[in-house]
Amino acid sequence: MSSEENPLFIPHKPVEDGFPFDVETDSLADTMGLRLPNRSLYVVQGIVGAGKSLIAQRLVHGMLENGTKILVITTELTTRGWIEQMESIGYGVTEHIRDGQLMVFSRFGTIAESRSDVGLEQVLDSEAISQADVIILDSASALMPDDLDDKQRFEMMQKLRKISSEGRSIMLCVDPDEMDHKLLHSMRASSEIVLDLSTTLIGGDLKRNIVVTRFLRAAGPVQTSVGWRVEPSMGFIVDITAVS
Repeated sequence: MSSEENPLFIPHKPVEDGFPFDVETDSLADTMGLRLPNRSLYVVQGIVGAGKSLIAQRLVHGMLENGTKILVITTELTTRGWIEQMESIGYGVTEHIRDGQLMVFSRFGTIAESRSDVGLEQVLDSEAISQADVIILDSASALMPDDLDDKQRFEMMQKLRKISSEGRSIMLCVDPDEMDHKLLHSMRASSEIVLDLSTTLIGGDLKRNIVVTRFLRAAGPVQTSVGWRVEPSMGFIVDITAVS
């Protein structure tokens, strides 16, 4: 296959009106702005077990179904493991990968051991970044150095903003317990979307909630809180019984 025929080498053309993520199987987009804004940063924050990866996977699924070109960088699963996780909740991605619409990179490789020397700087310098509409970093906090001074924090934010200003958006899945708090504060302050994930045990049932702390340039209504759960093979379900 020549470079002209390979979908990975088609020049990136920025999407100007945002990224729809609606699907027929749930109402998440209807309760959370209809589209994710372009040229933006999104922060999805939660502790271990809060559901950051599941929220990211649902948003990836919705954007893929609406034609968005996505790069996923996972620090927690192998490439194969990430694909299998998507399949297990009913989100098949094999065709999107074959068509070049989805690229999945892992710190672990396909099935191999972890590369601990790969950090955020190396990821952001990757050629694949320039080929995507939306870049998903899950977990971004695992890629962050934890000994930054103020100048380095500024340069990190400047680099993220430069990438987004060129016509793509970046989703940063972060655990506040594993990254520099000043850098996290800067990311939250600078991002167009901030989603805080919480869990509550009610009557023996775990209730999951998305608290929409910020959602700029929304194309539709935005609820301040969205209850949700994931059922095997059914995928994401907006949970109207969850406490909001």
